[in-house]
Amino acid sequence: MRSSRKIASCTGHSPRVPRGIRNNNPLNIRRGVQWRGLRDFATDKAFCEFKSMDYGFRAAFCILRTYFSKRGVRTLRQLISRWAPPTENNTEAYIRKVRLLAGLRDADSPLPPPWNPMAMGLWKDIVLAMAAVENGCDMQDYRQSCIKGWKMVFS
Repeated sequence: MRSSRKIASCTGHSPRVPRGIRNNNPLNIRRGVQWRGLRDFATDKAFCEFKSMDYGFRAAFCILRTYFSKRGVRTLRQLISRWAPPTENNTEAYIRKVRLLAGLRDADSPLPPPWNPMAMGLWKDIVLAMAAVENGCDMQDYRQSCIKGWKMVFS
């Protein structure tokens, strides 16, 4: 992460580990869709639980692909405003934090399509930054899972 402020690690298995990490669901995707890779026996009534972090990232990239291709989302501001609407979140703070963690100059410049292989690094940074905001901790230990999730969707 490119932020100068150090945040706690998300690794471990204690009850204090954030819900998104315990559920292998780094962007806290709500239940509803029968995603590939869901756990056979889930206990969380509100959020998906995946068999591995790779599948959690895969689901996130599937949603972002839909935002980009069918919902006209083209900027970080549009993306976060849809993902974390003001009715449920401090959307401006979320945008600001993701922009800083992902190393973006601004939130209003057009983003390349997430399926563009040349943009995979940028989208990895954005998704890991969103996961850091969702979970309140450093997600860099999950870089490889994020890349695997992207490849499951776009390769």
